[in-house]
Amino acid sequence: MLLANKTMKTHQIARKLFLSLALFVSVTAFGQELPKAKPEDAGMSSARLQTLSTTLDGYVREGKIAGGVAMVMRRGKVVYRHAFGDRDREAKSPMKPDAIFRIASQSKALTSVGIMILQEEGKLTISDPLSKFIPEFAASTVAVPKEGGGYDVVRAKRQITLRDLLTHTAGISYGTGPGRDKWEAAKITGFYFSDRDEPIGETIKRMAALPMDAHPGERYIYGYSTDILGAVIERASGMAFDKFLEEKIFQPLGMKDTSFYLPQSKLDRLAVVYSWKDGKAERAPVEGTTAAQGHYVNGPRKSFSGGAGLLSTADDYARFLQALLNGGELNGRRILSRKSVELMTVDHLNGLAFRPGQGFGLGFSVVKDLGVYGAPSTVGEFGWGGAYHTNYWVDPKEQLVVVYMTQLLPAGNIDDYGKLRAGIYSAFID
Repeated sequence: MLLANKTMKTHQIARKLFLSLALFVSVTAFGQELPKAKPEDAGMSSARLQTLSTTLDGYVREGKIAGGVAMVMRRGKVVYRHAFGDRDREAKSPMKPDAIFRIASQSKALTSVGIMILQEEGKLTISDPLSKFIPEFAASTVAVPKEGGGYDVVRAKRQITLRDLLTHTAGISYGTGPGRDKWEAAKITGFYFSDRDEPIGETIKRMAALPMDAHPGERYIYGYSTDILGAVIERASGMAFDKFLEEKIFQPLGMKDTSFYLPQSKLDRLAVVYSWKDGKAERAPVEGTTAAQGHYVNGPRKSFSGGAGLLSTADDYARFLQALLNGGELNGRRILSRKSVELMTVDHLNGLAFRPGQGFGLGFSVVKDLGVYGAPSTVGEFGWGGAYHTNYWVDPKEQLVVVYMTQLLPAGNIDDYGKLRAGIYSAFID
């Protein structure tokens, strides 16, 4: 009996030590800063990157952008991080590298990775019909325009699959298609969900009764597909969507400032939204439009929009992208296999019309033809952006990660994206 008690105590002590060590490793990884390097040590020119800083600062001087954060990683290390202008111009609060931004459609990449994680866990396959998880979509309909005006509602030729949603070929827009009147009557239009006083799953179930814009697989149509995938993640995982992302992606990668809603303790880090008007950036209203400051602090906090709802920082998003560039892991914490990343970052459109020189994968645009694309890049680059004028890309061949965060909606015809890209690629010296 004495020996048994000693053995039990030994096991208890060992278990406590193991849990303490696991917690220490988790906290250490969570708080670990991204490694840095001099640009020249990573094959880039400090002088040319300084020219890029001057260019970005110029937009602030001219009043076109209130402020932003630009960040470049190469060969796994941060070689450039430039916070410029103001987080809140009227309050004279300068932009800092840890500012928090509304990343809108940059949420889509995280949601898409979530689906691939569930495929690796055996909880779904991307060829599954959507109705397997949300039965209301078993009998989808399509609004077909009629000559002379109006439209007919017909049964979809086939069911929507998860792959259709990942590639935006499910036929679902943001409620702007031929059946727009029904979407407006249901109060489901536009990308903004943060003011909704209902869980995302309930909104998606109501969406299923509305006519789509095209038959599944026949056209690339950008819209609610990734929001629907967020509801699928909840059904397939048995977890609330925000908790799933936190456990499966944010914590392993150390993304400590990425969330759907803002904690009060971080309020002084949230960048203010501005709108392009007559060539200048003007402060957007507090509420009332998608260009407003939003319900990220004082809203209902019920709707987790996988398509456009997340907040993040340049550093957090760079961690996520670097993990993808690494084949699904960062600092020894793997969220996805290399083969899943490879599948996500090739064209899946099979000839469907998209952007010149680009295709679309499972959550990302992909550069296919450099000459047709017509901008500095490399075949195989993947990326996307967000409605508040955020942008990112990953160039695997060049081992390059770029994150660009501003808050400008609408952004008018500002040309900063092109100059950012040119400035970064012109800095290569290897």
